[in-house]
Amino acid sequence: MEAALFLKRIKQEAEQASFSVRIYEEGTVISVGDGIVRVAGLGEAKLYELIDFENGDSGIVFDLYRDSIGIVLTSGKGDLKSGSRAFKTERIASVNAGEGLLGRVVDAVGRPLDGGPLPGGLIPYPVERTAPALIQRDFVRASLYTGIKIIDSMFPIGRGQRELLIGDPSTGKTSIAIDAIINQKNSGVIAVYAVIGQKKSRVLKTIEDIKRHGDMSKTVIVVADASDSFGLQYLAPYSATAIAEYFLDRGKDALIVYDDLTKHSEAYRSLSLLLRRPPGREAFPGDIFFIHSRLLERAAKLHESYGGGSITALPIVETQQGRISSYIPTNLISITDGQIYLDAGLFNNGMRPAIDVGRSVSRIGGKAQVQAMRAVSERLKIDYSRFLELEVFTKFGTHLEEETARLIRRGKSLREMLKQPPLHPFSVVDIVLSILAAQSGLLDSVETIDVEEVCAETTEKIKQALPDIIEVINNTGKISERELDSIKACLDSQGLPK
Repeated sequence: MEAALFLKRIKQEAEQASFSVRIYEEGTVISVGDGIVRVAGLGEAKLYELIDFENGDSGIVFDLYRDSIGIVLTSGKGDLKSGSRAFKTERIASVNAGEGLLGRVVDAVGRPLDGGPLPGGLIPYPVERTAPALIQRDFVRASLYTGIKIIDSMFPIGRGQRELLIGDPSTGKTSIAIDAIINQKNSGVIAVYAVIGQKKSRVLKTIEDIKRHGDMSKTVIVVADASDSFGLQYLAPYSATAIAEYFLDRGKDALIVYDDLTKHSEAYRSLSLLLRRPPGREAFPGDIFFIHSRLLERAAKLHESYGGGSITALPIVETQQGRISSYIPTNLISITDGQIYLDAGLFNNGMRPAIDVGRSVSRIGGKAQVQAMRAVSERLKIDYSRFLELEVFTKFGTHLEEETARLIRRGKSLREMLKQPPLHPFSVVDIVLSILAAQSGLLDSVETIDVEEVCAETTEKIKQALPDIIEVINNTGKISERELDSIKACLDSQGLPK
């Protein structure tokens, strides 16, 4: 306290004497290990303030004690020793954000990883920021289409929503997220992809997929892979959100993917244990819920009076053996606006994407769909769920009535229609026409292996036969009863494509 008063007195004297003075508050490193540094002598340090060391390393204040502070290194040469000097910077941890980051791959503190130069014209954005207040938010109405039939028809995602992707390892969670990013190629949405704790080889493949199939000029990738320090892995999603907030503040729509928050939780647990914070359930610290809630609450749709921008969040979390009741998954389920649940059994049976319709939900619902999509998919989830229930009885060899057998045939063709390969998102028109083709019964007698091909041929024929209606759907997202009847008549008249 006396030191603070002394520094304040010096600054006041300097102002009165009309000359500038620059004061460095200096501390001493007590201990270094596992990316954690203890420093004494920086009594005025703030939480999340940047600290520089005499050897060129830097870190962020994570713990404040009576006689020392705990710092997490964000960059290090490996030669920092006890007794080295540490300096306050008076700067809170931030990442440079701006248009210049579009098309770039950066680390958790904004340093380029793609071999290119540091972009110019960037603005520092704090990695920790208060979420928009309720008065600043608006209702989620506009659609954010993923290009995935089963999601866009049954579990629509709105701009400003938080939809959790949850499932066991290797069930296709990242594939869904990448498809969603690729599908923004022809939309006005900026995509930010935060990679946390993934293998470097997997990261490189993902980047290559986005470059080949999507629009990299509208994408920013923030990487903290498995070889990076726990500090960078912890910081990555916050830095990615800060970059997305740059576009939010300018009235633009952004999509952010966190891949994944399970590894983020584990990185934070490791940091907390190294900082000797009290462990709780499964050794996680008591604020593990708070680190994710304050992150995901920053995703929002702003009111037009505040710019009208939005951030849509697709966090990913892993389960083990399908246990969605474990600690981190339940935390994230309670924070988000819905979840897309991927089932290992469905995946092993060849369902792609392996989405469990019974356990998945979007709390925004049809409000985030254009009228044309809503018109054709209103009863889709109910009909599909009914088919899944009826299908169970066929395993017992029960004699089926004709009506039940017809419903099962229709359900099987619907299931095949909903399948799609990765990196192949569909347009709204294609999804609408595919659903109508399945509902018309046109695909009921088609062999399972041929459903995808027949469905594609059918949609192309409708596009060629009714170009005016297709143009209306593309331009307005609406379809009238008369236009719907025209499409159904076209389906009835052509019969099975040859």
